[in-house]
Amino acid sequence: MISYTMVGVADLDRAAAFYQPIFETMGLAQCWRDAQAVCWGDPDDTSSPRYFACLPFDGAPARPGNGVMTALRNRDAGEVAALHALALQHGGSDEGAPGLRERYGPTFYVAYVRDPDGNKLAFTCTLADPGSAENAADQRG
Repeated sequence: MISYTMVGVADLDRAAAFYQPIFETMGLAQCWRDAQAVCWGDPDDTSSPRYFACLPFDGAPARPGNGVMTALRNRDAGEVAALHALALQHGGSDEGAPGLRERYGPTFYVAYVRDPDGNKLAFTCTLADPGSAENAADQRG
């Protein structure tokens, strides 16, 4: 359904430093970069979704959208936690620690961050067994 997501940023180098380790951990690569934008995705599958960080085309300052969030699907709770930590290490801010959010379903596991420009990201996965011991330390309702 989604072809690409594009977020506005103030500094492409800072955005690349933030997003590169996140997308590498997810098995994705930088597909393209020019003076206006940088893009990540699966370089071997041009029909797969892409994620762009770009300087605003209208030249106005970049601003995060109110109510806008991009959710990135992950393999498991460990990857969600690792990506949350990577985001914080690379200039992101915490918007919600990794854990179960049972109000969205009994297996919905997520962590929330904002990139250095304030764009909100969610790292998500569906837990096969939300009560397992390996997840118990990270769960929160």
